Amino acid sequence: MMPLVAIVGRPNVGKSTLFNRLVGRRKAIVDDMPGVTRDRNYETVTRFDVPFILIDTGGFEPVSQDRLLQQMREQSQLAMDEADVIIFLMDGRAGLTPSDVEVVEMLRRVKKPVFYVVNKVDGEKLENDAADFFSLGVGTLHTISAEHNRGVNDLMDEVVAALPQDSARPDDEEITRIAVVGRPNVGKSSLVNRLLGFERVVANPTPGTTRDSVDTLFVSNKKRYLLIDTAGIRRKGKTTQKLEKYSVVDSLRSIERADVVLIVINAEEGVTEQDERIAGYAYEAGRACIFVVNKWDSLEKNNTTLGKFVDQIKTEFKYLAFAPIVFVSAKSGQRINRIMEEVDRVMVQYTKRVSTADLNRVFSEAVETHHAPLSHGRRVKFYYATQVGTKPPKFVVFTNQPEGVHFSYERYLINKFREAFDFTGTPLHIIFRGRDRRE
Repeated sequence: MMPLVAIVGRPNVGKSTLFNRLVGRRKAIVDDMPGVTRDRNYETVTRFDVPFILIDTGGFEPVSQDRLLQQMREQSQLAMDEADVIIFLMDGRAGLTPSDVEVVEMLRRVKKPVFYVVNKVDGEKLENDAADFFSLGVGTLHTISAEHNRGVNDLMDEVVAALPQDSARPDDEEITRIAVVGRPNVGKSSLVNRLLGFERVVANPTPGTTRDSVDTLFVSNKKRYLLIDTAGIRRKGKTTQKLEKYSVVDSLRSIERADVVLIVINAEEGVTEQDERIAGYAYEAGRACIFVVNKWDSLEKNNTTLGKFVDQIKTEFKYLAFAPIVFVSAKSGQRINRIMEEVDRVMVQYTKRVSTADLNRVFSEAVETHHAPLSHGRRVKFYYATQVGTKPPKFVVFTNQPEGVHFSYERYLINKFREAFDFTGTPLHIIFRGRDRRE
């Protein structure tokens, strides 16, 4: 594992701004509203002499009785426990606070390098005002402006020097990337915590608790996975706050970088229009999909309940009829193991390659069984097919009239390929080309 650097501090001291500055792009959501970051946010940083994993955390309020702030504090504590180096960030404009003093007292007992940093020091006047922080008696005190990149490089020179130098570099072993998506408050974070076996993200009944997409690497059955918990995606008319719009964009980006998308549906509420929109994002992105119906234990059921729910999903998501459906309870752990079994199964199909000979045998049989409709009075002739990619599987079919193939016939061929080669849980793409063109 690469060394870990955690950024901790009170809410709104600029942790996410520093995180983005060190990553080199806008990864964490930044807003003037305190408490924007609620979970730990991980990112690999390779811009310095030693690569490391950087952890952004929610605000650390040591004495708050608010349940959400308590959970954020617990997440910050977890980040400090697993980090090799800690950056404790304070606000040079707000001045030294009792909370800063209390956290510093706690950090004095930590047996690992801690860098005490005063942020938002943009000029000489603020540099003089920052003198109050020297009363903490912590030795070296760094003054920076994360927003304007003032003093950041000098700080990182010392941070990198303090990192373990013998840490292994990341290898190229294949990792399955799993995005957990759905409407707000369908239980995505609880599901992530259950899959991992510990409280990785804040799970709270308040809708919208998760705002950043949160990445977690883990190993299951000797296979490596990256689990991405995303913010709940509301309807466009509901995303009135700028912050929530950022979260929706971040969730959609998370779908783009995933291999498998877990589409979480609330069993208590059934399928909604917004569930259909979210599933559409995953389908259009060409990702393998699994429907996860959460809170299944809360329903009163009879012999027909399961079948009716499956029928509803198949009806509402006709374009995702290939996607497996798993009924679970993140709260009780019911059938949670089925999720990873399905992930492994659909990944096999998502990355599958079919030999050209086998593909054309099935393709020829399909064409002979059901000829394509005429196009502009001319017969559509097919020559051969070949697979040109995976994730998802992509095929090129050579024909005399690429523009004359009706979408219904394309769907017919996709269904034949899916049936013959067991392409479960993954979309398939077919490109029709003229015979004179080559891949």
